[in-house]
Amino acid sequence: MMRCLGCKLANHVMETNVILEDDLITCILDIDPLNEGHTLILPKRHYKDLEEIDKATIISIMNAAVIISKALKEIYQPDGISTIQNGGEFNDLDHYHMHVFPRYKNDGFGWVEPINEFQTPLDQVKERIVDKLNTISK
Repeated sequence: MMRCLGCKLANHVMETNVILEDDLITCILDIDPLNEGHTLILPKRHYKDLEEIDKATIISIMNAAVIISKALKEIYQPDGISTIQNGGEFNDLDHYHMHVFPRYKNDGFGWVEPINEFQTPLDQVKERIVDKLNTISK
């Protein structure tokens, strides 16, 4: 899948600033960072969405997120760390990637709440999701 930009970045087909790597993932600095230290964690194998990824790669991604978060906290002393992964139509790379970046009060990055006002009572939402979870193989 070397036509995929994410695959090229993760597998060193393109020049990147690698900060951490193992057999399954490559962690690179984002070329358009939200804040200094903004890192992308990319699997070396092509996956588009989270639910496609094998368990070993998921573990590697999460371990890297923890290690990078610790380093960013020590270096930059931010007010917090954000980890974000966008799937489906919101995955602008068409290759799974997790963002890890330092956050500061008033840094301008924000979460915009949707206008939708949901009408379904939470107990009904819970029941629907729990029923589905019980049918999904873990």
